[in-house]
Amino acid sequence: MSSDDDMPLSTVAAATKVVGNGANSTVKVKREYDSDSSDDMPLSRTKGAAKSMKSSSSSDSDSDTPLAQTTARANGGLKTSPPSSPDIPLAKIKDEPATPSRNGNTTRTKVKAEKGTRKRVKVENEKKKADKKPRITRTTSTASSKVSDKGKSEADNDDEEEDEEHKWWLAQDLDNSVKWTTLEHSGVLFPPSYQPHGIPLIYDGKRIKLEPDAEEVATFFAAMVDTDHAKNPIFVKNFFNDFLEVLTKCQPSHPVKEFEKCNFSLITKHLTKEKEIKSAMTSAEKKAIRDEKMKSEEMYMYCTLNGRKEKVGNFRIEPPGLFRGRGSHPKTGKLKKRVMPEQVTINIGEGAKIPDPPPGHSWGKIIHDNRVSWLATWKENVNDNIKYVFLAADSSLKGQSDLKKFEKARTLKGCIDQVRREYTRDLKDKTMIARQRATALYLIDRLALRAGNEKGDDVADTVGCCSLRLEHVTLKPPNIVHFDFLGKDSIRYVNEVPVDAAVFKNLRIFKKEPKTEADLLFDRLTTTSLNKHLDRLMKGLTAKVFRTFNASFTFQKQLENTPKDGTVAEKVLAYNRANRDVAILCNHQRSVSKAHETQMEKMQDKILEVKYKRMLLKEQLKEVDPEYVKKHPRACKKEDGVTKKWIKSYLISQAKKDKEKAEKKWEKDNEKLKEAGEPQIEKSQLKDTLKAIDERMAKIRSGEYEPGHPLKSATTERLLDAIKKQSQRLNSIETQAVDKEENKTTALGTSKQNYIDPRISAAWCKKHDVPIEKIFPKTLINKFKWALEVDKDWVF
Repeated sequence: MSSDDDMPLSTVAAATKVVGNGANSTVKVKREYDSDSSDDMPLSRTKGAAKSMKSSSSSDSDSDTPLAQTTARANGGLKTSPPSSPDIPLAKIKDEPATPSRNGNTTRTKVKAEKGTRKRVKVENEKKKADKKPRITRTTSTASSKVSDKGKSEADNDDEEEDEEHKWWLAQDLDNSVKWTTLEHSGVLFPPSYQPHGIPLIYDGKRIKLEPDAEEVATFFAAMVDTDHAKNPIFVKNFFNDFLEVLTKCQPSHPVKEFEKCNFSLITKHLTKEKEIKSAMTSAEKKAIRDEKMKSEEMYMYCTLNGRKEKVGNFRIEPPGLFRGRGSHPKTGKLKKRVMPEQVTINIGEGAKIPDPPPGHSWGKIIHDNRVSWLATWKENVNDNIKYVFLAADSSLKGQSDLKKFEKARTLKGCIDQVRREYTRDLKDKTMIARQRATALYLIDRLALRAGNEKGDDVADTVGCCSLRLEHVTLKPPNIVHFDFLGKDSIRYVNEVPVDAAVFKNLRIFKKEPKTEADLLFDRLTTTSLNKHLDRLMKGLTAKVFRTFNASFTFQKQLENTPKDGTVAEKVLAYNRANRDVAILCNHQRSVSKAHETQMEKMQDKILEVKYKRMLLKEQLKEVDPEYVKKHPRACKKEDGVTKKWIKSYLISQAKKDKEKAEKKWEKDNEKLKEAGEPQIEKSQLKDTLKAIDERMAKIRSGEYEPGHPLKSATTERLLDAIKKQSQRLNSIETQAVDKEENKTTALGTSKQNYIDPRISAAWCKKHDVPIEKIFPKTLINKFKWALEVDKDWVF
């Protein structure tokens, strides 16, 4: 903390120096941040073997509260402690511990407040036993994953060797620090070694034979010459620098000097031919390759954790290639080098068989740390990120971590009113540090901003709340604030919102001279100091918990708009709209995909197809029961958009699809017969089928084709029932089209997977009779098995 952090604001303006990252800043400060930039990064509780695996910041993902305190076993189902009341009294705190200063010193000072005393929120579901347990020190989870994991874990999986599924969420004695007692696994799977193709690079019109190492790097670029990456000057520059480094190392006398004189066309043609050969393979050949691949991976896919078979997640070592990066990443195009076994640390149980490294190699290190959940780790070379092999998303460890995360957010719900009263009071505090902290908390809570972290010049310039610069915030009197900055993954955040008068006043003070546009808005605040303050208000509370709480709370509130008597499709539309509101709140945006327009055209064709089929049924109804049609003329009204031109185009496309199906069926049937050792179907039969389809196409083109009646032995009741079913299908597709169009710029998956309590979705499905498969893909159903046992009245 700066020496004037606790000075009254009236005296700070004259005494303070600017702390920031601008060109005119008078003080340069190395700040330590707690990043919340990655939802899937491990939370270290260990010192780690390597310096890069250490961090002094606090984690904001995993709960410090034992799982046993948040779950209870009753009647074979999942029960959780209800959120505590907002009216719980606050424990008094005599002195507020000061935020660590930027030079590493810590002072203890009394902080002036306008009224009232500092208090700590007591949570009903915190038992006295928990206070006796040692606290787990929080550590940083950075975007670059430079931390080993002691808190991040995985979800549950079917145990094929057990009759009953392992329902870990019903257990009451889960330990918060020891992750496992026994662990056995087969290590990691390395990518295959490079196979040289011998195709030369053309440089300045001359062919140059490359050594395998250089040829491999050139081939990486040749595979991307037609992509947007190859047109990016930063990508090209970084690639060429690394290519020259490899080329000089293996061929010191090479003539390559300028990228503009390099021609990768011969290598590109070779790659195109390989793709064509692969596409031309028969189904049997492709299946043989898949089976061989599966066989080579099988031993790595599972581990044995505490005597139970659990699925491993990302057991493959990333292959070498060219780094893409997200957004305008300054390192895009750099070479991701091949990871060698000597770089890999294996974590396994003591006494378990050590996995065999590839022949001629050895592991970098073998450890037996049961306080972490990863099986292997290594460092990649581009960003010096630490990579990990974890259990799969549906493993028990990940499930425990998820449950604790959402229970912590529910705990915040119980005391959010008091937390808000606390920071609202501090908005008018007489000290700069308190006002900055309160203002940042206001923005994090109300706008669901990420806390943010300081970054170096060699990474993308993305920011969060605590790392906002003056240039990112524009004030428009009397109380409008305009935000414009790059958030996580270089997703632009643009928002204009009204704020409380005290917040607007504070932001105006924080932007005063001598600060420049490139200086930090919250120059007295770090994510670490903010999280330490929050931990005093509620045990385990961090800035990231606000996002989880606000996402889940908002989602449940918006689900109240679900139509009770609507169709399943209409209810799913309401669900996705609620999900979209959360995604917008969390700034989970995406650009409109290149395929969106094509997909919408296909959906429109589906709509017309259903209308056409309904039209045929109506025409048949006219023939079967003309009296009914006279009494109910609306039953056979004309179908909009189904023109003669469209019908002709549709029938031709269907005929073409029928030809493809016939060819594939003939091929597949013969493969089965061959495997069974039976005589194969003559190709003449296929030719007869194709000939009949060709004749049908000729009649369609000439206008002679009659589609015939869709129903055999049709009655009025059967036809009306069929028309009704087509109408229901039409409603479903039209609703899906609206949903798809509305969500074209919003990524729903991130909030659904990481921020919204899955129990809300499970309860909603049961309440509205919507199959869980309509809203969760199979991966999330497996990941959130623990959440699916709640009843329909469960509330976040």
